[in-house]
Amino acid sequence: MKQLIYCLLFTFFTPHLFAQELNSYASVDNYVNKIGSLDSFNVATIADTITKPFETKKNKARAIYYWIANNIAIDPKASHSNDNKNAHPALVNQYRKANSKGFAWLFQEMCSLANIRCLVVDGFTRNTTEDFDNIPDDANYSWNVVQLGKSAEEWFYVDVTKASGSLDKRQTVFTKEFTSNCFFADKQLFNLDHYPINSAWMFGEGPRNIKDFFSLPIIGKTAYSVGLQNPYPKNVFIKTTLSKSVRFSFSYTQQASIKNLSLQIGEGNKTIKPQAFNFNDEGGTISFNYTFKKEGEFPVRILVDNKEILTYYIEVNE
Repeated sequence: MKQLIYCLLFTFFTPHLFAQELNSYASVDNYVNKIGSLDSFNVATIADTITKPFETKKNKARAIYYWIANNIAIDPKASHSNDNKNAHPALVNQYRKANSKGFAWLFQEMCSLANIRCLVVDGFTRNTTEDFDNIPDDANYSWNVVQLGKSAEEWFYVDVTKASGSLDKRQTVFTKEFTSNCFFADKQLFNLDHYPINSAWMFGEGPRNIKDFFSLPIIGKTAYSVGLQNPYPKNVFIKTTLSKSVRFSFSYTQQASIKNLSLQIGEGNKTIKPQAFNFNDEGGTISFNYTFKKEGEFPVRILVDNKEILTYYIEVNE
């Protein structure tokens, strides 16, 4: 039965859509979306099915990225405990959920089957503002690097875990939301959000050490969509007073459009409804000043269209 379905898929799609190589991600994504979840297939058959129509390694890798991100969910329990018991590619495919290690191993396995050089990178990421003074002893996250050529510039970052969606602040509930820009992600932005144990897998400029990394503001998923760069302040922890304004700024790609910017102040039941405000936009660099109106310590999130791009932790004194 599997062989029959497999043949029908290619009989239907290959002659009509793939006489020539498809270069756009939209075409790759649309094809993989039409193929569906392939629930009864093993990892090797899925990898072959979703990559066979494409000639370039980049498009093959994109097909794998799109399929995994849309068919595998983040496992809250395994992510919270850093449990790799079910992280083997066959088990991830069977249960259709994984922690970041499981996502990265599955992506690596499918790339290997498609003759694409891909490695798993272990390291660190940050989820809450409490992490800035609580550096873990062991790696808490994994992602991939893909090689398309011989030069250093032809290594690329892929984070298929983040592409699939996100966990809530307590890391108990998964929300599915595909993110395109974690595929061959902007290297400067990626280095603000990921820190490898082995520095050889940091491409381009980034924090000098893990302490510097954990002192950076927390990067939200929407930051990848707007192409965020150069966030300021550079430190996640900000100390200020009621009478002093704090200046915030960041750059973004000209391809993005930012019209609605707001702040979300506080956590849990004490969260204040996002407040929109005026800001300056000078050639792709946004800046604004904000004076906090109450004393205390609390997270502050900068939102674009009500989606988080940056998070800081503020201490406000009288």
